[in-house]
Amino acid sequence: MPLVPLYAAVVFGNAFLLFLVQPLAGKAILPWFGGSAAVWTVCMLFFQALLLAGYGLAHAMVRLLPPRGQGLAQLALVAASLAALPLAPDRALAGAADPALGILAVLGASVGLPYLVLCTTSPLLQRWFAADLPRRSPYRLFALSNLASMLSLLLYPVAIEPALGLRQQMLCWSLAYGALALPFAGLGLRRALWGAQAEAPLVLADAPAPPALVLCWVALSAAASLLLLATTGQLTQNVAPVPLLWLAPLSLYLLSFILCFEGARWYRRRAFLALAALALPALALLPLADLEGLPVAATVPAYLAAAFVVFMACHGELARLRPGVGGLTGYYLWIALGGALGGLAAGILAPRLLDSDHDLAISIFIAAAALLAALVAGAARRPRLPALAAGALALAALAALLAWMRADETRFALASSRNFYGTLRIEETGEAGDPDERRQLVHGRIMHGEQLLAPGREMTPTSYYGASSGVGRAIAATRRAEGGQRVGAIGLGAGVMAAHGRAGDLYRFYEIDPQVERLARAHFTFLSGSPATTEVVLGDARLVLEREAPRGFDVLAVDAFTGDAIPVHLLTEEAFATWLRHLREGGMLAVHVSNKYLDLAPVVRLAAERAGWRARLVEDPGDEEDEVTSASSWVLVARGGDIPGEEIPLPPGLRAWRDDYSSLFAVLRAR
Repeated sequence: MPLVPLYAAVVFGNAFLLFLVQPLAGKAILPWFGGSAAVWTVCMLFFQALLLAGYGLAHAMVRLLPPRGQGLAQLALVAASLAALPLAPDRALAGAADPALGILAVLGASVGLPYLVLCTTSPLLQRWFAADLPRRSPYRLFALSNLASMLSLLLYPVAIEPALGLRQQMLCWSLAYGALALPFAGLGLRRALWGAQAEAPLVLADAPAPPALVLCWVALSAAASLLLLATTGQLTQNVAPVPLLWLAPLSLYLLSFILCFEGARWYRRRAFLALAALALPALALLPLADLEGLPVAATVPAYLAAAFVVFMACHGELARLRPGVGGLTGYYLWIALGGALGGLAAGILAPRLLDSDHDLAISIFIAAAALLAALVAGAARRPRLPALAAGALALAALAALLAWMRADETRFALASSRNFYGTLRIEETGEAGDPDERRQLVHGRIMHGEQLLAPGREMTPTSYYGASSGVGRAIAATRRAEGGQRVGAIGLGAGVMAAHGRAGDLYRFYEIDPQVERLARAHFTFLSGSPATTEVVLGDARLVLEREAPRGFDVLAVDAFTGDAIPVHLLTEEAFATWLRHLREGGMLAVHVSNKYLDLAPVVRLAAERAGWRARLVEDPGDEEDEVTSASSWVLVARGGDIPGEEIPLPPGLRAWRDDYSSLFAVLRAR
């Protein structure tokens, strides 16, 4: 096989598997960490860090080993990685006290070595390509690898995930990795046998890059990486909580790499820098426009377009400042370092150092500073003082805008708290003493319960939990004449459900996020004011209930489907076996499925029917006059008897979800 197609095929296959394993591994471990959207952010940090390690290893091999030694070393790495197959994440490693550390441990033990080998492949093969074919640019292989990465991400939710279970996906990925190892091993063997001859035409190294240039590489890469994660978080938490939406910013991020490194024709420097000067403040102002009610159909494209312009500017400047092929591996190493720093900031530092979602504002400022630094570093002559002053003034103006923005967004917040599971705010609306004055617990744009503050109205069931809601009707239908009703709830929120409690009842809440309980007790009185006995159990509800003896609940409410992430592991057949085990004879399961973007009711019906139970959908319009209660959708599940609600139609081809199989793409609403 000719060398150019062989190199292209191996680079393409390598990048395809490199990015395909990311959603696959993330989905596999998602249930072990509560289904939190933060799992994806920490996964991305892991993959960026391993990318950095792989690029560092490739750089060290090129610098420290002769050509034959490079080939032999890579052959040894490939052989060692094959021993780690097939992929099989170990749940036993997920028990760390810190969820982020648990994610890193599970991923490191399961996909670490094969992924590390894939990470070394692209820079190493490009270096070998430059040695074998010195008249051809290896940077086009970098563009090709990003094209393969983007294709794998786009194909996964629409073609791979709906067709195969997780075990099948892991097995197919492992087989594909083994098949790719053969031609890659062939190139390594060729290098080991004839490396000295192949290296002859190539100048071994460029002059060391100036420190200022290296800092520019790192800053531009870190800025783009941080902006990617911040934009993804803003879209999936605060604008349109569609779990699949995280693919869109990442695809545009990869597309900008493809265009900027494929050749000089796509990145028009003056045009994109001018557009970036408009896109950065636009990104800062979009959250305000969104809060003012701008339609999702307008805000999502606006976010994506503005972010893409900044990605193009950052990666265009990276491509423009690239070294000759002799410095290729070091250049990629610095780019990987920047990407890992962006992931570290978003996945580890931000949840620990910030009390609110300032990620987007910080990423905007860093991107502006990095682009200004690139203009200075890439100038043909030293910039004049007026130009530098104008740039500094523009940065100061942007910083002032961002500070005002954050103050405006949080002006109604009484308190704010952030951890691995997200940011929660306590907000108040209405005038003091007004009958409609209320306090709310908010996650992003999603309200997780509210309480009326007027005297005598504090214990009114509000939001999704009114008497006419699905859970309200389930509680009424299963009440015992002698009292002593037992109600379980997966998800605490503000604790509104306890407002239904009577003396002698027990309300037991399962909550994975400790900050939710802290805020519910400090700012709301549902738990302390309910006549019922209330209990809060911290931990993932499914794991806790799997360990507990049957609780004999009259009602078990699964209320974890109104936030930014859909905890799929709570909707599988295996999960329903756990829920139904904890219901008494005649008890009722209530599953909250309110969602603008996903139709989850058919999934609940299928899971119920597989267990021999029946399901009905209760659509409650809420109270439109005083808005004490909100519109909600609940699915009620019972073994027999009369169940309130309507029949749930099944879309054609929908498969029941299991721990091994689920597809959010299959339940997207047509809008």
